[in-house]
Amino acid sequence: MTSHSEPAELLAAMPFAAGLGIELREATAERAMGSLAWSPRLCTAGGALHGGALMALADSVGAVSAYLNLPKGASGTSTVESKTNFLRALTSGRVHATARPLHVGGTLIVVQTELRDDRDQLVGQTTQTQIVLRGQAG
Repeated sequence: MTSHSEPAELLAAMPFAAGLGIELREATAERAMGSLAWSPRLCTAGGALHGGALMALADSVGAVSAYLNLPKGASGTSTVESKTNFLRALTSGRVHATARPLHVGGTLIVVQTELRDDRDQLVGQTTQTQIVLRGQAG
């Protein structure tokens, strides 16, 4: 199990997340934290941050959490299931993601990610399952 990695190094391995503007602030086996700024280019009708952008943030930060909990001999993870409940619209500021492992096994890792706004109000909740990959990554 990896206990700590540099957030910039982990984000560099996810060009899609970096391209969206996702920032990773903390990355340990116990908790991964990142955020995404509201931007008109990431919005849907009414100026609300698009659900896809919220899910990309949750998936990216959750994947970091899963990766940092890989069992010995594993080469990586891949999302096999993700479920998000959207609870309120984000129309300004930043959305902050906090991901924690719920289950760490040899085959599957389940991660729960909370999405909160700048006022610490819950914007969404994601639970995702990551499969543990063996052998060559890529």
